[in-house]
Amino acid sequence: MRIPDGWADHHEPTGRWQTWLAGLPRLVSGLLEEWQLTDDGEQRHGYAAVVLLVHTAEGTPAALKVAFPHTDAQHEHLALQHWHGEGAVRLLRADPGRRAMLLERLHVTDLTDAWDLEACEVVAGLYGRLHVPAVPQLRRLSSYVGELTDRLAALPRNASVPHRMVEQVVARGRAFADDAATDGTLIHTDLHYENVLAADREPWLAIDPRPLSGDPHYEVAPLLWNRWDELAGDVRGGVRRRFHATIDAAGLDEERARDWVVVRALHNVVWELDQLRPDDEWITRCVTLAKAVQD
Repeated sequence: MRIPDGWADHHEPTGRWQTWLAGLPRLVSGLLEEWQLTDDGEQRHGYAAVVLLVHTAEGTPAALKVAFPHTDAQHEHLALQHWHGEGAVRLLRADPGRRAMLLERLHVTDLTDAWDLEACEVVAGLYGRLHVPAVPQLRRLSSYVGELTDRLAALPRNASVPHRMVEQVVARGRAFADDAATDGTLIHTDLHYENVLAADREPWLAIDPRPLSGDPHYEVAPLLWNRWDELAGDVRGGVRRRFHATIDAAGLDEERARDWVVVRALHNVVWELDQLRPDDEWITRCVTLAKAVQD
């Protein structure tokens, strides 16, 4: 395998990334041998995972995915196992300790080039299949939102986000943290245009979950902040059209979905402000999104 361009330059203060990256070729080689896989010679990668196209010993086309051991990827295999290929890529084999999975092979075509409203409806159609009772091992959304809301409340008044909006989202976030409906459903949490791929057995399947035990209404926001450049000239209208196309197709409650969009947008700001060099453009996008769904 080859190390993807730019990965060697990635800075991770603890050194865990560099250590993992140094051992990745040997790890992949060991998995190919142990699982009796034949490398097809084609490699793909995401933000923190590498995917090799392979054939099994029986000749079945598959994909070997090996991910950096970060928290978001910890329970990906559990979600895929729980879905059993219903609306999502099928899991064939997993080694959670090595963050390795053997997956059904899908195509490279995603929803990026589809009309955005049509793509939102496709994703909304997957919600109903993916939103099943959560497995007990997953982290609860109430815990996650409570932690981020406390961090948002601790921002100084001169932070690069309107203070009235911060106060509004802190109140909503704390209400969600105390709401029994915030937990209990298996949710993907990162279901956007690039995380839905074309397949042979179905038109579209979800990939790369960052699963939580949560609320289906939490899912909508990534469809709004991705493909942002396409909204130039009418951000408010474009955001709202996507929002309504999604919730209408999925049968979600408008007010609850809107509140989650606003909360998630401001939680993104919290994460970004913690970075060594915060991305001002991303912060502006998140604040603009929160305003657009409410105005």
